[in-house]
Amino acid sequence: MSPRPLASVSVDLDNLWAYLKTHGDPAWRDHPSYLGTAVPRLLDVLGGQRLTFFVVGADAVREDGAKAVAAIAAAGHEVANHSFGHEPWLHRYSRDRLEDELSRTEEAIVAAGVPRPTGFRGPGYSVTRDLVELLAERGYAYDASTLPTWIGPLARAYHNRTVRAGAGGEGLGELFGGFSRVLAPVHAYRWRTCGGGALVELPVTTMPLLRTPIHGSYLLQLHEASPRLARAYFRTALRLCLARGVAPSLLLHPTDVLGGAEAPGLEFFPGMAAPGTRKVAWLGWVLAALREHFDVVGTGEYVRRSEVRRTRPVTRLDGGR
Repeated sequence: MSPRPLASVSVDLDNLWAYLKTHGDPAWRDHPSYLGTAVPRLLDVLGGQRLTFFVVGADAVREDGAKAVAAIAAAGHEVANHSFGHEPWLHRYSRDRLEDELSRTEEAIVAAGVPRPTGFRGPGYSVTRDLVELLAERGYAYDASTLPTWIGPLARAYHNRTVRAGAGGEGLGELFGGFSRVLAPVHAYRWRTCGGGALVELPVTTMPLLRTPIHGSYLLQLHEASPRLARAYFRTALRLCLARGVAPSLLLHPTDVLGGAEAPGLEFFPGMAAPGTRKVAWLGWVLAALREHFDVVGTGEYVRRSEVRRTRPVTRLDGGR
């Protein structure tokens, strides 16, 4: 009997303050957190399924964040790097500043008692040539920052309409990627770096052919409009992945299990009108549907178990310096 195809699932552990910061809400400076509620709930809905959590360094250095990281690792999950300051305009950083973001987060994760990360995802799907080169130089096994979809510019327009006047972020004009991402690969591939290194890129999967998102927040929005439509949409995505040999890489967030009252200030964020109990039930269905067809692992485990033959020169990255 042939082994079942692989799928990977990861959680971007974006905290409340990070969303408020990007939205231009000055309340972010107090670093409000929902990790104490979100992390136990995520671990509960995942059960024994071992996945990957991309952790923000600025949270890992705080007491509640360090406890959350330790609990995640104790449950058997991989802990990966999601930058230190979680600024979606990371693609505007200099090489030295990028290296500082990586190293500070690595130090924070190790200080929390967790192995040094070997995977990275940029906030807001931000990735540049400098970043890929640095990851390869620092011994990372993979990056998971690309979202190959035409929805990115539309999502950016929606986001920028809701941002408070005077919000920072010199790179908001390129948030969620540009139109060049429409034709980016949906399969895993290796970057060929200028220094001769190699780094696996594991894109966040979008619907094969249509290239529309299938990550947790998008599915939740469909579910709020029509549960029947959301189930049909996700089942169709899985069938297309199987037919076209795409290994799904599903992305989740803490907001996928939190109600609006548990994340004050995020009323602007899609799906926050739904109660947390309904979100948890829906996420449980999504994960069960994925497990029906695939052997589900974390992103790092997927990279270790897969033979990635496709390559792409790092010079193809837009925004690289």
